[in-house]
Amino acid sequence: MDPRVATVVLVPLLGVAAALLTTAVGRFVKIPLVVFEIVLGLLIGPSVLGWVPETDSLAALSNFGLAFLFFMAGNEIDFRSIAGRPLRTASLGWLASLAAGVLLSTLIAGSLVTGVYIGIALTSTALGTLMPVLRDAGEMHTPFGRAVTAVGAVGEFGPLLAISLFLSGRKPLAAALVLIGFAIVAGGAIWFASRGGHRGFHRLVRATLHTSGQFAIRFVVLVIAALVGLSIALGLDMLLGAFAAGVLCRILLSGAEPADARHIESKLEAVAFGVLVPIFFINTGIGFDLPALLGDPRALILLPVFLLLLLVIRGVPGSLSAPPGSTFRDRGALTLLSATGLPIIVAVTAIGVREHDLASGTATALVGAGMLSVLLFPLLALTLRRRSSDGGVRPADPDAVPVEG
Repeated sequence: MDPRVATVVLVPLLGVAAALLTTAVGRFVKIPLVVFEIVLGLLIGPSVLGWVPETDSLAALSNFGLAFLFFMAGNEIDFRSIAGRPLRTASLGWLASLAAGVLLSTLIAGSLVTGVYIGIALTSTALGTLMPVLRDAGEMHTPFGRAVTAVGAVGEFGPLLAISLFLSGRKPLAAALVLIGFAIVAGGAIWFASRGGHRGFHRLVRATLHTSGQFAIRFVVLVIAALVGLSIALGLDMLLGAFAAGVLCRILLSGAEPADARHIESKLEAVAFGVLVPIFFINTGIGFDLPALLGDPRALILLPVFLLLLLVIRGVPGSLSAPPGSTFRDRGALTLLSATGLPIIVAVTAIGVREHDLASGTATALVGAGMLSVLLFPLLALTLRRRSSDGGVRPADPDAVPVEG
């Protein structure tokens, strides 16, 4: 079969197959959808069956899917609901993760430069990956879900700042100035959006909500492209722009009528999780170099080491954000979810290999550990939560902002 035809047909087919498998297996055990997407991608990729090769076009779609994943993370975070203790403890936990990660990684790698790459990768939490898991488990508006959101928000935004400051190729002072410039532009846009009003904008959104115009969705895509483009032009990681776009659009679209806002959210979820995000996870499986991992004894040893370090360096500090009164199982579940990381690990290792600061075997082991964390940790965490002493009851968080509905 022509590789182009195989790519066009098999990638959407795997998206459907992953959803069907999740539903079928979900009757017995709750396995996150991304598990099947990654595994099926690995199966049809060059490492196993070789039906679908790595291509520039698929990589471009995958990058856009990754940008949408971070956009949805920024768009779904209600910073009012995690302000105060959750955000404060999550921030302190991430700083502890960064210090421990760089120190231990430098000792393992024997190089400070390599240690910085590995350390930053190990401090990430895949909030964009966890959001659908929390939503499907009914945990979005519980104290536990609120804690996971806080840890995940810091675990995505913190590494993005670290990448921009230390891995951009600039001196820290110059990188900080560029980052400040981006923050001024993005912050100014967010401030303008938060001023309220924008009645003409919302009238246009409503007028095209059920037509082929779809102004709201087209506007969101434009905002993502603009802030991602600005990030790239300034030499920052594109995911920083995507995350900021999510925050901006949440604030701007919050002024719409509640029914309109729900329609827009549903459409964004359909575009993101129905089309683009699955391509990123399937392509992650396709691009994973399994023979390189299996053929490198050092990489094979490092993979379980990195997986354990994710739990120790990221998971344990993340568990400090557990809500008051949490059980041991709850803290264990939060540890596992805090240590779930893949997208930023992929981004950091790609930079490291490109700059020749990170060996390909080490990068493969790191990505492999990230894949295993996504495959295993959410499943184990949800199992612990279901066995928690609250008997599966998920009371509403009294401190959370009420949800329109």
